[in-house]
Amino acid sequence: MNEKVENLILEHLPLMRADIVSLKDEMTGMRAEMRSMKQHMAAFMSHETVQDGDIATVKLQLERIGRRLDIVE
Repeated sequence: MNEKVENLILEHLPLMRADIVSLKDEMTGMRAEMRSMKQHMAAFMSHETVQDGDIATVKLQLERIGRRLDIVE
């Protein structure tokens, strides 16, 4: 390889390394954001499950009230 090409490669290596470090930092940030979103979704789904249980309980109570009042079809 001639000397000009070698110098050009050596000149670009630090820039490429800086770009790689920048990409690694961005990936770390994106991973943290994804982890946060996953935790938020898990909490949301857990809350939704609790609400589903509450709704089922209310439905059962309404059915019992309807039977006691003899207004169930």
